[in-house]
Amino acid sequence: MAMDTTRRFFIKTGVAAPILYKLAGPKPVLKAAGPNDTIGLGFIGVGIRGSEHVTTFSKIPGVRAIIAADCYDGHLAWAKEATEDKIETTKDYQAVLERKDVDAVVISTPDHWHTRMVLDSLAAGKHVFVEKPMTYTIAEGKQIIEAVKKSGKLLMVGSQMKTSTLIAKAREVAKSGVLGKLNMARLGDYRNSPEGAWVYPIPADASEKTIDWNRWQGPAPKRAFDPKIVFRWRCWWEYSGGVATDLWVHNLTTIHEILDIKAPPKSVVAQGGIFRFPDGRTCPDLLVGVMEYPDFILEITANLGSTRRATETMVAGSEASLSLTRKGVLVTFEPTPSPIAFYGLNGWPKALREQYLESMGVVGGRRPPAPPTKPPQEIPVEQGLSHNEWFIKALRENLPSPESAEEGHNAATAAHMGNLSYRKGKKVRYDAGAFKAVEV
Repeated sequence: MAMDTTRRFFIKTGVAAPILYKLAGPKPVLKAAGPNDTIGLGFIGVGIRGSEHVTTFSKIPGVRAIIAADCYDGHLAWAKEATEDKIETTKDYQAVLERKDVDAVVISTPDHWHTRMVLDSLAAGKHVFVEKPMTYTIAEGKQIIEAVKKSGKLLMVGSQMKTSTLIAKAREVAKSGVLGKLNMARLGDYRNSPEGAWVYPIPADASEKTIDWNRWQGPAPKRAFDPKIVFRWRCWWEYSGGVATDLWVHNLTTIHEILDIKAPPKSVVAQGGIFRFPDGRTCPDLLVGVMEYPDFILEITANLGSTRRATETMVAGSEASLSLTRKGVLVTFEPTPSPIAFYGLNGWPKALREQYLESMGVVGGRRPPAPPTKPPQEIPVEQGLSHNEWFIKALRENLPSPESAEEGHNAATAAHMGNLSYRKGKKVRYDAGAFKAVEV
C-alpha cells in the first residue's frame, strides 16, 4: 500500500462522521406505513430476548404492541405488567397471525420453531423480524428465501451489530484498501459464568400447569416434561445449535457485512467439547472453527469456560489490521520490513556475506535502524439507529431489509457447518446448488 493512499484515507475518514448503513438489493413490496401511521406488532416468544423486544419496540414512536404469544404463563404475565395491561396475550401463535391489526411479527423462540413460524407469518401476510439464527438447519434457508420472495413482505434477521454505525465504518475502512491484501480474520467470544453458559434460573411455578409443554416442543422429538429445557434450551441439540448459532452467528454476520461476503464459507472444520459445564447439556461449551473463504481464512471461537482472551473482531491484511474497540475502529499498521535479509546470511562465507551487504548499501556490516512504523489510528464512531429502529424505518420508507433472508442464511449456514463438522468429526464443504453441507 503506497503511503499516499494511507494518508488520503485518514484525511478523508479519520474525523468524519460515521456513515449510515447502506441498504442494497431489491425492495420488498410493502404495505408502506406512512410516517404518521401506527405499526402494529405481534410478539411470538416473550422470554429473555422477546421481552427485550417488547420493551425496545414499544419505545419507538408510532409502534404499538398488540399481542404476545408464549407457552409459559409467567412470560405472558410479564407482558401484561410491562405494557400496563395494554397488550393481549395467548399461548397460540396462530392467534397472533390472525389479527388484522398486526402488521409485523417479532419471533424470539427457540431455534427449532423459527422456520415454521416464519413461513406461517409470511403466508399470513405479515412482515417478520426473526431472532438469529434464522434457521435450525441449512436446508431451511432455501425455504425461507423462496417464501420471502413469493410473499413480497419484509423479513429482517436479528443480529444487532450488523446495522450499527461501528460496522458501517469498519466496512468503509476495509473497502478503502488501507489494509492491503486481506489474508485472515479472527472472531471470538469468551465467557466464564453459569449465566453466560445459559444456566438460567427456573421460575418457582414452572410446571405443566403453567407451561404448555406439548406446544413448546412443537416439531422437536417428544420427551418428558423438564423445566430446565424450557429455560435453558440453548444447551440441547434438539432445540438449538448451541454456541455456534447463538454466539458464532453474531460475529459471522458482522464479518460478512464488514467484508461484503455474499455466501457461506467454502469449507469448515471445527473441534470442541464440554469442558466447563458438564450439566447434562449436549451442545459444546467450547467450539473452535477454521473457515475457508475465497480470499481469506477465518478463525472463530466461542468459549464459555474462560475469559483469559479478549472478545475480538479482527481483520488482517498485508499492510494493516482492523479491529473494533468500544470507541470505534482501530487500524494497526504493519512494521515496514527491512529489505536486508540478515538472518538468511547465516552460514555464508565472510566474503560473500560482505559482498551482499555492500550491494544493499550496508556500511561496516552493521544492521541499520529499523524503518519507523506508522502509529495506530483509531477512528471514533457515534451511535446511530438501533437494529430494531432499522426494522421500523425499513417498513415506513419501503426500504430493502437491513438484514435479509439471504444474509441470515449465509451466517446461519456457516454456524451449521461448524456444528456438522464438530459432530461428524470431519471437514465439511458447502454445496451452494443443493443448499447443504457435505463431508470432505
